[in-house]
Amino acid sequence: MSMIETATHWRWREAWARILFLVRREYLTIWRDKRSRTVLIVPPLAQLLLFTYAATFEVNNVPLAVFNEDMSLESRDLVAKFTASPTFTGEARVTSMAEAQDLVDSDKVLVVLRIPAHFARDLKNGQGANIQLILDGRQSNTALIASSYANTIIDDYVRERATLMGQRPTPPVLVQRAWFNPNMTSQWFIVPGLVATLTMIVASVITSLSIAREKELGTFEQLLVTPLRPYEILIGKIIPAASLAVAEGLALGILGMLMFDVPLRGDVLLLVLGLATFMLSVTSCGLMISSLTSTQQQAQIAAFCFIMPCVILSGFTTPIENMPQWVQVITYFNPLRYILTISRGIFLQDMPALVVLHNLWPMVLIGVGTGIGAIIMFRRRVL
Repeated sequence: MSMIETATHWRWREAWARILFLVRREYLTIWRDKRSRTVLIVPPLAQLLLFTYAATFEVNNVPLAVFNEDMSLESRDLVAKFTASPTFTGEARVTSMAEAQDLVDSDKVLVVLRIPAHFARDLKNGQGANIQLILDGRQSNTALIASSYANTIIDDYVRERATLMGQRPTPPVLVQRAWFNPNMTSQWFIVPGLVATLTMIVASVITSLSIAREKELGTFEQLLVTPLRPYEILIGKIIPAASLAVAEGLALGILGMLMFDVPLRGDVLLLVLGLATFMLSVTSCGLMISSLTSTQQQAQIAAFCFIMPCVILSGFTTPIENMPQWVQVITYFNPLRYILTISRGIFLQDMPALVVLHNLWPMVLIGVGTGIGAIIMFRRRVL
């Protein structure tokens, strides 16, 4: 090993030694600070219980796929009733159930309307025509409401056809299947979303308070005169907050499984990887907030102003499809959007690793961008 390589090796060892020292110091500071300790433990548990029972949703613009095996005039009229309704949108035509399953698995459609062969014949004979409605059970509340709307549309259509033909309306037989959530239990939809959302709240609040607390206590200047470089300080602040938030998320997931019987069908390691990547972007944003504020009160207010738009634009409270097109574009810059997909997919669907990775790289880009921004802002405040 050359002298240059040896010197570089020792510099890296010294840098990591300084970072690990700061990480240990940060863990102790978070635990000794009553405010940080309270934020870490009490609100996530209370919100898990409150939101799981209290959250409700309205439904519009439900993505629809149609598998029409009959292709008669009557079946096309029924499809037109669905597409004319403001509840359903983005109709996709499929020619097999495999195509329909791919659309549901990839979150492109929420409802699949399957019209079987001989639908028109059964309808003209006055028999109860069989219609299958396949719902994405990962979004249980939305699927339940969409199912109710579909029932109304089908019932109205059958009555209209019977009146035109001078027959007594025969109620159709609507066979419903909810994939990933057979009983349409709302907690199965809410708890995986809360695992991601509450993890973000914990991480952003802890990191936003970290530097602001140092300034308020007068220890920030002491930190600056140490051999620690700005990026080492930021890494030392990120690691404790990120690790505690990931542990918090896993603990909330376990509580959801024990208290609400939420299944965990996917790989836990993929969930940890998703949460860790998510923390890269959230903690960087928290440090940007902390660098720009002078007191912990200011940091808490700024963190709240960051958290609320992220939650609203994530698809947790309202479906992203219901939002205006320009707002949907903004959601692509929200890391919570991607971790919600990963969390629900791993809990309810056994999401494949390739799909998880497809949702990871946007969070990596967001994390790198916000991390660079945090370093720049921190350096400016120091200088």
